[in-house]
Amino acid sequence: MEARKIKVLIIDDSAVIRQLLTQIFNSTNDIEVVDTALDPLFAEQKIQKHQPDVITLDVEMPRMDGITFLQKLMQENPRPVIMLSGLTQQGGDLSLRALELGAVDVVGKPTQNVVYSLTQMADELIRKVRAAAQIKIKSRRADTSLPSGSQHQFQFAPVNKIIAIGASTGGTEAIKKIASVLPPETPGILVVQHIAPTFSRAFANNLQSVAKMDVRIAQTGDRIMPGVILVAPGDQHMTIRRDGTWFAVEFQSGQLVNSVSCSADVLFGSLASTVGNKAIGVILTGMGSDGADGLLKMKEAGAFTIAQDENSSLVFGMPKKAIERGAVCSVVHLDQIAGQIMLNLAK
Repeated sequence: MEARKIKVLIIDDSAVIRQLLTQIFNSTNDIEVVDTALDPLFAEQKIQKHQPDVITLDVEMPRMDGITFLQKLMQENPRPVIMLSGLTQQGGDLSLRALELGAVDVVGKPTQNVVYSLTQMADELIRKVRAAAQIKIKSRRADTSLPSGSQHQFQFAPVNKIIAIGASTGGTEAIKKIASVLPPETPGILVVQHIAPTFSRAFANNLQSVAKMDVRIAQTGDRIMPGVILVAPGDQHMTIRRDGTWFAVEFQSGQLVNSVSCSADVLFGSLASTVGNKAIGVILTGMGSDGADGLLKMKEAGAFTIAQDENSSLVFGMPKKAIERGAVCSVVHLDQIAGQIMLNLAK
């Protein structure tokens, strides 16, 4: 019996992109483009007719923009949506808004050499559709509470610990939830989020809107300080080095690690060798296995390691791999991760 294929609906006002995406997805044995639409108004009937497993949705379109349609779709007929967004500052802001509204992922759509660029991204697009098809869209009640009295009972040494967070698909919203409840005196946090480098600044700005700590795009030489969250650019590997009595970040370009150029494995491994048991590692929702090996090194070096559980993960890929490797000290719901961090800091 032939396995059921993943049904995809493509919504984009560019005929060239609709055709190219159709060719990319139909070249596989497990994905089928059931239809295309040039804007959301044409798409509504096609969604009802085909009941696609995954929708790819352009952000900027005539008559109804992708963000407005996404919000409507998630209220009336929710399903996994991958947004295609222009690689601009405005595109970055809209991408983060799309993730807030329930899109499962965002792909940066080049404005020049579109055919060549999207062809080069074919494997990534196929992986994202396959991952999206496994996601069951469900409402999650926001609960950012910490353990009773926790905001008053913890005191942190100035440079006692360093916290590192690695995430991919679904990570932008998960990181925001954690950052929104950590107090301003929390030790320095390093963030690796798999995201197009053009969108990194929009993500940092979006994170700053909810965080009590100061959020910055990290640069080589930045010291890791209490009250500061350093977000790695999306196209360089983040490592750390000792800087006198402090620690500072460094960045290196180079080969992809686990198919990404901003790897949690690289950051976690650097923390294991440089900081050892004075670090806390957190691995969040995301597809793939990035972070599992590095988190194991951290645990073996005496660090406390946390993984997001399956129920609260949008994609239980990265946490699952880390758990299977024996790299995790504690597996908890997203709502409990901030509390787990603070409890460990207080020890």
